Amino acid sequence: MTKTEGRLLSAFAAVLIQLMLAGTGMAEVVDRIVAVVNNDIITLSELQNMTKTIEAQSGGKPTGLDEKKMQREMLEALVDRKLAKAEAQRRGIVVSDKEVDEALARFKQRSNIPDDATFAKGLSQAGLSLKEFRQQIADQMIQERLQVVVVGAKVSVSDAEVRRLYDQRFKKGGAQVQLVTLRMPYPMGATQEQKEATKEKAETIMKAVKRGESFAEAAEKQSLTISDVGFVSQNDLDPRLAEFLDQLKPKEVGPVATQEGIQLIQVKGRRSGEARPFEEVAPEIRRILQQQEMEKYFTEWARTLREKAHIKIIL
Repeated sequence: MTKTEGRLLSAFAAVLIQLMLAGTGMAEVVDRIVAVVNNDIITLSELQNMTKTIEAQSGGKPTGLDEKKMQREMLEALVDRKLAKAEAQRRGIVVSDKEVDEALARFKQRSNIPDDATFAKGLSQAGLSLKEFRQQIADQMIQERLQVVVVGAKVSVSDAEVRRLYDQRFKKGGAQVQLVTLRMPYPMGATQEQKEATKEKAETIMKAVKRGESFAEAAEKQSLTISDVGFVSQNDLDPRLAEFLDQLKPKEVGPVATQEGIQLIQVKGRRSGEARPFEEVAPEIRRILQQQEMEKYFTEWARTLREKAHIKIIL
């Protein structure tokens, strides 16, 4: 599995969580320009699509992260992606439709997705079209290929580093968590008061569970229905979300905030997966570490592109 496919696996795991809940609750968007990068522009819809993809990969962002700060970080990442894409085009780095098709086909096979209709419906529930999702994949693949060309020669991962990560994350087997979720989307075009009302309703449910009510009963009193997602591998989740879930006590309900609303999550159960032999997982671990190193060097290199570029933020 490539690094890109691994990210897609995490993304679709979160998409499936959204798929099992009723309603999308997407806010209406009036598109506008939020940044100018040389002769290119970044629109609000592009920014929101990227935010949805990132939140899908992590299952959302834990409550407490400043929404405006997160949006600005996503915009800065989009600026870097625009600069990287232009540089990749200048260097003749491209990704064909066939390569994107093959990446999607391998991903759907590994994820046991039965058909294209199920896949498209899951993306729709996450607020993404298939075309938008494919473009996100293509852009990510182009950026990763550019990383290899620009900084790949600087990256070196020792056998000791591979063994260390194996002992930390893979030796004991892949931990799995059984998640029960409740999605509480903001109303379309929600005002700040409506958002606060949704948050207060979420607080009411969490307090009821703390008093001893079941998650289902507390949700039903608010005319809402929970969904048992089943067991999800923590290795497929964003490390921040996995850490957030680790902090939840049995049956405790925790909030995850996105731009679209609130999602309440309860860890119903935990179990250990079968440990994979070191020889089998070592190549995958090496790729993870190599990618982390490349991203670090690439970030430093990207600063040189920014210094030469005309960038105007209008957010």
